[in-house]
Amino acid sequence: MKRINSVVLACLLSLAATVQAAEVRDVRFWRAPDHSRVVFDLSGPVTHELITLSNPHRLVIDIQNAKLAADTQKLQFANSPVTGLRHANKPGGALRIVFDLSADVQVRSFLLAASGDLHDRLVVDFLDKGESVEAQVIKSVETSSQRDVVIAIDAGHGGEDPGAIGPGRVKEKDVVFQIASRLKERFERKKGYRVVMIRNGDYYVGLAKRRDLARKAQADFFVSIHADAFTHPQANGSSVYALSKRGATSASARILAQRENDADLVGGVSLSDKDQVLAGVLTDLSMTASLDASLSVGAQLLSEMSKISRLHSKRVEQAGFAVLKSPDIPSLLVETGFISNPGEASKLKSSSYQSSMALAIFEGIDRYFRESPPPDTYFAALKRGDTPGGRPATAGVREYTIARGDTLSGIALRYNVPLSDLQRHNQLSGSSIRVGQKIQIPAS
Repeated sequence: MKRINSVVLACLLSLAATVQAAEVRDVRFWRAPDHSRVVFDLSGPVTHELITLSNPHRLVIDIQNAKLAADTQKLQFANSPVTGLRHANKPGGALRIVFDLSADVQVRSFLLAASGDLHDRLVVDFLDKGESVEAQVIKSVETSSQRDVVIAIDAGHGGEDPGAIGPGRVKEKDVVFQIASRLKERFERKKGYRVVMIRNGDYYVGLAKRRDLARKAQADFFVSIHADAFTHPQANGSSVYALSKRGATSASARILAQRENDADLVGGVSLSDKDQVLAGVLTDLSMTASLDASLSVGAQLLSEMSKISRLHSKRVEQAGFAVLKSPDIPSLLVETGFISNPGEASKLKSSSYQSSMALAIFEGIDRYFRESPPPDTYFAALKRGDTPGGRPATAGVREYTIARGDTLSGIALRYNVPLSDLQRHNQLSGSSIRVGQKIQIPAS
């Protein structure tokens, strides 16, 4: 009888071990400029071991007490050192994953614990070879003293982190990347600007690294583009946020900052990449100057955005946004609308609204830098009348480049200038304009 009980107990223990085995439910691949990332979606926490092999180059991952329940046949590893993926079950219940590699690469892995709607995940990064350069914020002064103003454009979320998801499964990360790309085109059409995109595709960049990339580029301004969401679909309107040295200026700003700061939990950031900014840096004088500039630009943005969208808040709200904590770069976070609102979600995914929002953001930033240019820039020289063959700009007059979809009457309405004044100032006999044409907007 005792022997039978022992056999039954052994079977039950074996069955329990099988039941408790974690499932790999999905495997995803993301390509970033400096690394390739593979994410394993898990049904529960696991332990794992990495083994690197050569001749040929391979990475072996042993995941203890796990089994593969995902289809890996359709995975594509384009533009990465990974050439293939194989798997097998090992005695003892371990799952062995083998990555075939085209070269010897540095690898790191880390686990992300389940949080909210997110499952446990195992993240494996294949790092591209290249020297790491410490970001410095030393403005390079060219001999001509007419350098470009550098604008860092950050499309929020990306990769593993879709951001908010609206009706019809429209994803925040896709919408804001389109707006960011259109904003980049706007700046590139105007002499005196250079643009750096914080992300150039669908991959996640840690919040601290977003700031570091802006600092490495010696940016004069950083703008992070997002789309808001709320539990009630009626919530609507666009808004602008800056960093706060103290508390949040409203409950909604505090909640939004917490949600955006949790993005690293979704996108996947290892401990080595965690934010190293000290709280004391917020008392630095350079931070005070940057905040003043941020609030000034924010006011300009709200003025422009109000022409195309209802404002959720008519002032620049402030809270402890991690992505805005560069002590020496004026920075803003722009919420372009509520993706949780069916009407605004429809607008956010339309090319016309994306272009209008990009133009509004551009106009606000551009106005600030034309009025208050850094002293060693082209805009400062233009303001002084020091540009080659140039002359001081007429007070209140600004240059505008015609974009696709523009009409002369629409431009006149946007700048509150009579159409007849706009025609007369530019010696236009009618309303015919062409894409790329430059006109001057007289003072209203």
